Amino acid sequence: MDFNEMSARFEKRKKYPEHSEWISDHLSKYYPEDEIQVFHEIMSLDFHLDVYFIQSQQHNFNILLTAGMSSMEMTVEKSIDIREKLIFAEIMLLIPKDIKFENVATGENENDWIISMLKQTARFPHHYDTWLGIGHTIQATAETTAYDDETNFVAGILLPSVTMKEGFTEIIKDGRQINFYSFFPLYENELNFKLENGYNAFLDLIIEANAREVFNNDRAPLI
Repeated sequence: MDFNEMSARFEKRKKYPEHSEWISDHLSKYYPEDEIQVFHEIMSLDFHLDVYFIQSQQHNFNILLTAGMSSMEMTVEKSIDIREKLIFAEIMLLIPKDIKFENVATGENENDWIISMLKQTARFPHHYDTWLGIGHTIQATAETTAYDDETNFVAGILLPSVTMKEGFTEIIKDGRQINFYSFFPLYENELNFKLENGYNAFLDLIIEANAREVFNNDRAPLI
C-alpha cells in the first residue's frame, strides 16, 4: 500500500482526537509535569501516534505509554457483550530506570526499537481491522523474527497490569472507556506455548516464575 492509499484509507475513519487530551489530563492527575515527556511522531502515514515517557520518583521503574491508538475504534465483534468497553485502548510498557532515550525521531539510538515495538503493536488492530485485548498475542513479523538485533523477543502478549493501580489503567469519560494494556514481550517458545495452550496456561507460567511486569531484555525464558 503506497502513501496515498494509506492516507486515504485512514482519512475516512472516524477519529476521536479528544482522547489525546483525555490521556494528557489523566496522566497529570498522577504525575507532575516535569516527570512527563512526550515523544512526538513527526510524520504519520496512517494516524498520529505519540509515546509518553514517564520518569516518576514514585516508582523504581519508568513508563512508556502510547497515545493515539485510541483515536479510532478497534474492530471488536458485535457479538461480544462488553464490546463498548473494549473498542479503545493504549499500550503500556514498564521499563527499568537505566533505559534511556535520546532523540527518538532519528530512529538510530540503541533503545529506539523498544518504542517501535510498542507503536507497531498499537497500529496492528487498525491496519488489520481487528482488535487487541487481554490475552491477545502479537508477533513482530509473520516469520517470527525478532523485533530488532538488540533482542530475542519475537512477539508480545497483552496483560492486565498487576503493578499499576486500576484507576490508572483506564479512562472512563463521556460514556467511553480507554484501557491501558501492559505489554509483555515473548520468546518464540513462549509464543508457541501460549498459542497451543491458551492464555490461562500461560498466565500460570508467569505466576510460577514470579516474572516481573517490568521489561527485562535478558530475562530467563519461562519454559
